[in-house]
Amino acid sequence: MSERIKGIHHITAISGDPQRNLEFYSGILGMRLVKKTVNFDDPGTYHLYYGDESGNPGTLLTFFPWMGMPAGEPGGGEATAIAFAIPPKSFDYWMKRFDHFKIQYESPVKRMDGNEKALVCKDPDGISLELVEVAGLESKQAWEGSPVPVDYAIRNFHSVSLTIEELGPTSELFTQTLGFRAAGEDEKRKRFESGVGGPSTYVDLIYDSMVKPGRMGRGSIHHVAFRVDDKESQLLMREQLNAYRLKVTPVIDRDYFLSIYFREPGGVLLEVATDTPGFTTDESLESLGRELRLPKQHQPQEVHIREILPELKIPDIEKYRV
Repeated sequence: MSERIKGIHHITAISGDPQRNLEFYSGILGMRLVKKTVNFDDPGTYHLYYGDESGNPGTLLTFFPWMGMPAGEPGGGEATAIAFAIPPKSFDYWMKRFDHFKIQYESPVKRMDGNEKALVCKDPDGISLELVEVAGLESKQAWEGSPVPVDYAIRNFHSVSLTIEELGPTSELFTQTLGFRAAGEDEKRKRFESGVGGPSTYVDLIYDSMVKPGRMGRGSIHHVAFRVDDKESQLLMREQLNAYRLKVTPVIDRDYFLSIYFREPGGVLLEVATDTPGFTTDESLESLGRELRLPKQHQPQEVHIREILPELKIPDIEKYRV
């Protein structure tokens, strides 16, 4: 059994208006914009990365803002919810914050035999988000420039939920090839963890034989990426996935990490990404996310790309301090 998967590296979703997306995630949720670049396959579209102070793996939520795309429909064969870890006794702060900014939410829901509570809301494009209180997060790196006080700020991912028709084949892949371990269950929800375990390593499989297939679109979670240390570990994982008879892409250089992609048996698109080289290869830590950075392959077209990209203004953080 492999132990090379360390947890969640990043999660990528599809949004609409990029400015609205930036105002919500950086302004209201208080995450740092750590990289402003473009889609490798569609350079007329931004690729926005949000995370902690340094953009560490396990904190990274990224978006393709396709303004003209029709709304998606969550369902089978997709990731359907993103959960963030926040410090204990933070729910009151977040509910007041959501009330102030007119963000609808559900009262905290209990699961995992009542041992876990989640505050559930949706982002402007309809993506299901959860805030889960977790003890022991003090050592995690929050963004000190956030409009959200450090005592309540998002630290990293808690978990991601994948919705599938059958538990067995996906569970087998996760435990026998990806190296995950069972870590709890609820009705039609089974949790797995990897690496050292705990928040940012959890994957919840939600299984329902009657679930309708999802339809990818605006407000959909495009894929989930898992962490490995380096290219050597990634290539070993690729060999294992090929041996499992999955169709795996060659290694693709994404400038800030190396990637391979595949679909698990339930249809969810997954990625294995390296922790290195990281986001300070072309920007200093202090200036992360301030300027447009283009993938090497698109740099010769920089003038044209800048002309067609919509204007994107960094939010006034002060107006989000409440």
